[in-house]
Amino acid sequence: MSTLVRNWNRLSLVKRILIGIIIGIILALSVPNAKGIAIFGSLFVTALKSVAPVLVLLLVMSAISKHKKGHQTNMKAVIVLYGISTFLAGLTAVIASFIFPVSLSLVKGVKDLTPPEGIVQVLKTLLFQIIDNPVNALMNANYIGILAWAILLGIALRSAHDHTKNMLANFSDAVSHIVKWVINLAPLGIMGLVFDSITTNGLASLLDYGKLLLVLIGCMLCIALVVNPLIVYLNTRRNPYRLVFTCLKESGITAFFTRSSAANIPINMRLCEKLGLDKDTYSVSIPLGATINMAGAAVTISVLTLAAVHTFGIKVDFGTALILSVLSAVAAAGASGVAGGSLLLIPLACSLFGIPNDIAIQVVGVGFIIGVLQDSFETALNSSSDVLFTATAEYAKKRKEGKEVMVHV
Repeated sequence: MSTLVRNWNRLSLVKRILIGIIIGIILALSVPNAKGIAIFGSLFVTALKSVAPVLVLLLVMSAISKHKKGHQTNMKAVIVLYGISTFLAGLTAVIASFIFPVSLSLVKGVKDLTPPEGIVQVLKTLLFQIIDNPVNALMNANYIGILAWAILLGIALRSAHDHTKNMLANFSDAVSHIVKWVINLAPLGIMGLVFDSITTNGLASLLDYGKLLLVLIGCMLCIALVVNPLIVYLNTRRNPYRLVFTCLKESGITAFFTRSSAANIPINMRLCEKLGLDKDTYSVSIPLGATINMAGAAVTISVLTLAAVHTFGIKVDFGTALILSVLSAVAAAGASGVAGGSLLLIPLACSLFGIPNDIAIQVVGVGFIIGVLQDSFETALNSSSDVLFTATAEYAKKRKEGKEVMVHV
């Protein structure tokens, strides 16, 4: 038994996760009534979600409190890359929706949804999240609020005694160690998630929306494999695909099955450490990316909105389409502050074309039907690109300084 455990631990995490996926599929097809298997997935996601807020608070506080004058971080560059990627994702989705127009068979019965009334409400929600009570922010995993408090406390602690800073760093390291224990359970957790997904949702219900799914997933793959690599190349002047595939493999796979950018924060932190990135930068950029780097959400908003537009035969000029790209990018950045995520921002985009709210809510219903795959691909794109652009900003800085750029994988 001990030999089996040692051999298992020698395998890379990605290989262990792939084994978990295969076992999950086999169990779902052979013993679909064994519902107890799904609890492993729920426990894994809950464990990640519970440890992530504390990890973010302590890491950001420690990094900022120990920040030395003259040591430059790459946060400005990272935020610019986040914004460019999200806008280009919305634009790509708009272009794809015109080339491959999709019409919807609208559904009814979507209840208890309260979409934002406008972009002002989205921004207002974000502002109130920033000034949230710190205890409440931790309890509800409000990462905007957690980041705000962590940054303020980190700045205030810069003048603290070294013993205080070291104690904070020790707590940060301890939580990071707990995170490693949780991540080692990923194969078991993802086995449960795969089992639950197949036995609960199946794939038959998605066939009626095959064309819509193809456009959505096609756009997200285009962003992940064409647009983002181009952004990386323009900044680093190096072949981007080694870094791109590393991020997709080690971050995207887990994000695909957890379907939560917040739950994937510890995974991304560990990957940044593995890549040898500056901790002062990634301790802030990764949790920030989980809230504002939403290329996948921009794709979802644009594609489903234009599907509704095509369904009603509404003519759209280039200028309006460009405005939709900007609106979807801005709205996507606020998706984390709205209950229901990117789908509930669709009525906001639909209002741009005069589509009434009761019809737009039916489009949201379609989104929930295809959410099994749509949300998985969206989260995988969003979360993996957090690491991608954090690394890109650092490699670009090294290139400008004349240093050799090495991708540590």
